[in-house]
Amino acid sequence: MKLLWVFRALFLIIIVAVIFVNITSDSMRMDEKSEESPEVLDNNLKYVTWSSFAIVTAIFLTDILTPKNKLGALAGVFIGLLVGIAISWALSKVVDMMVDTYRIPITTPAVTAIKWTLGISICYLVISFIMQTKDDVRFVIPYVEFAKQTKGARPLILDTSAIIDGRIVDLCHSKLFDAPLIIPRFVLNELQLIADSSQKLKRNRGRRGLDVLNKMQTDPVIDIQIDDSIIPEVEEVKGVDQKLMMLAKANNGRVATTDYNLSKVAQVRDVDVVNINDLANSLKVVALPGETMEVKIIKPGEESEQGIGYLDDGTMIVVEDARNKIGKDLVISVTSSLQTSAGKMIFGKFEEYAQKNNNNGDYRRPYNRRPTRTEPS
Repeated sequence: MKLLWVFRALFLIIIVAVIFVNITSDSMRMDEKSEESPEVLDNNLKYVTWSSFAIVTAIFLTDILTPKNKLGALAGVFIGLLVGIAISWALSKVVDMMVDTYRIPITTPAVTAIKWTLGISICYLVISFIMQTKDDVRFVIPYVEFAKQTKGARPLILDTSAIIDGRIVDLCHSKLFDAPLIIPRFVLNELQLIADSSQKLKRNRGRRGLDVLNKMQTDPVIDIQIDDSIIPEVEEVKGVDQKLMMLAKANNGRVATTDYNLSKVAQVRDVDVVNINDLANSLKVVALPGETMEVKIIKPGEESEQGIGYLDDGTMIVVEDARNKIGKDLVISVTSSLQTSAGKMIFGKFEEYAQKNNNNGDYRRPYNRRPTRTEPS
């Protein structure tokens, strides 16, 4: 924003200089050799001064009161300059037409001064608009649309939960993500605050996150960088989550997280998000109703007669009529399943006890167990 105000001040200086040079030129100065009457020369000064003041005031009000849409790139400044020159040339013809139509008593140098003021003002307005709009450049022509194209892989911006989780390291090693990983400075600061917490659990989580980050930085396979850039629109907002979304928009990136609430807020804000829990759940085997599986009941459920067990991948199994079978291995029949960003749950009902093979301790299928899709009947 400081650069924008410097540009505005430079604009005022140029306008004043142009007006001063034109009204003090030999052609506009009343002297012995001048062929113009004093009345015409006074009109020159009056028209140039008031028209310049009106144009500059209108341009400044338009610039300041217009909503700031955040668009901007250096190439856009040159495009804005070309567009401003084209518009100024068209409006200069309008000025000539108005002078001729209404027979305004004004000299050619005065008309030139008005054209210069108008041209500089238009160029200023176009360039100022582009400097304040930095997210997207879009030109629309009837039936044709030229939009900003993103080249290369979109960066993946990690939040604190994704770093502490640690599974992002394995995902990068699996070549699933070929995009560069970005750790914003404010995320690193939050991770350090968690590591310095007085609570033991939070302190351990923070230290684990720092260990994971150090491992990623020393891993030659992972392309990771700490982002120290200062973006005004990111610094203006408060809260790490809000800054993450603003940074993702500014860099056209995606946010990687395990936070369910952050994922929902990002979807509302139209920010692409990669939820690692959703990704892990999508890779789990789908349990269809009617299939059977073996599970060990380890604790009672919330409802009466329910027992809770877990698969090797951490999926929770809720079994009806298994509350009194804690510590035993059961064969259950799947009734339904529920999958969310918070995890996956499978609901089933008790069929029979699982039997072990006495030789190696493996489970064997009971004679009256329903066959699965992959087993012969």
